Amino acid sequence: METLLIALRAAAEPTRLRILALAARGPFCVIEFAEILGQSQPRLSRHLRLLCEAGLLERSREGANMWFTLPPQDSREGGLVRLLLGQIEGAQGDDPILTADRRQAARVMAERARAASESFQRTGADWDEMRALNLPAPAVERALLDLLPPAAIGRMLDIGTGTGGLLEVLAPRVSSALGVDASRQMLALARARLARPGLEHCAVRQADMYRLPLADDAFDLVVMQMVLHYAEDPAGALAEAARVLRPGGRLLIVDLAPHADPDPLTRLAHRWPGFSDARMLALLAGSGLTIHVAHTVPGPLDVRIWSAGHATQPVPADLALEATR
Repeated sequence: METLLIALRAAAEPTRLRILALAARGPFCVIEFAEILGQSQPRLSRHLRLLCEAGLLERSREGANMWFTLPPQDSREGGLVRLLLGQIEGAQGDDPILTADRRQAARVMAERARAASESFQRTGADWDEMRALNLPAPAVERALLDLLPPAAIGRMLDIGTGTGGLLEVLAPRVSSALGVDASRQMLALARARLARPGLEHCAVRQADMYRLPLADDAFDLVVMQMVLHYAEDPAGALAEAARVLRPGGRLLIVDLAPHADPDPLTRLAHRWPGFSDARMLALLAGSGLTIHVAHTVPGPLDVRIWSAGHATQPVPADLALEATR
């Protein structure tokens, strides 16, 4: 009885319940918990210590970091904490705080995988996920350019810009371009890339794709390349993209077609194993968007490119021929 009461008292605090819900998604260190929850490390260290003392969390050291995980499911404490989390998810699954935590956790896990990638460590600013997955990046770039008119497009937004490679590719087609990413490290590399001549009209800034600090109807072209398979809430990310897309503008989505390869899910922390056209249509419909064109670039994993726009708008003239094929 005393052991049970200690565990229940340890869990009966909002931040500690949030920590347990996050730990159910995988291991996190103190720095990551602080980033996700927006709280100081000393405060979180106290919460983590209490949870560990109650047996609701286990800790292990790896280099300079201490990692925290849930105890094994078949242990007494592991069964208890999963019972508590089951109650939380059942009654509070759509709680805005828990939803925001899940989104931030997905971003942190994706960034962790990206930073740990051997390709990233080896090639620095030339790293991108296309190369990490051995995908045909030049063919994808050509397909993207073919879907865009050769004349000036106007203002472009690249959501999840990474190292800014796509900004560089599309720069000649746009009057101005902005790339946003949650990773400061990636943005530092992007700024170095965009310091080259001819890219003065391109810029980057840190932003959360679920809460873009940008005005409604601000961009003629919005691009999301290899972003949605990391998103905890793809529909939410697309809703923000739709919000900043002007009426008659174009949204280009580049992502993986459905696949059964477990490697991207484990090595690169993908949240989703690709998207079918039906799934993408459903995700877009919630934001008042629809697909105008879908194109496949074959490779080890097929890459799918969707050109979308507001459902109330006619198919752009330059896409009409492609749409009938």
